[in-house]
Amino acid sequence: MGRVRTKMVKSISKKLVDNNPEKFSTDFEKNKKILEEMQLFTDKPVRNKVAGYIVTVVEKSKAE
Repeated sequence: MGRVRTKMVKSISKKLVDNNPEKFSTDFEKNKKILEEMQLFTDKPVRNKVAGYIVTVVEKSKAE
């Protein structure tokens, strides 16, 4: 079974990708650096969870 992501992580990730689709990609490390530059998160684990879910959101949007 996979890990469960909270609604907060999912909603933040979707909003970020909707507002800035050209910034994010399927590369976790790049997404993590972009979020670090945006300074939205002070908590490192939350930033990493959002960056990871952004990868999933971008992959789903490319598949459609």
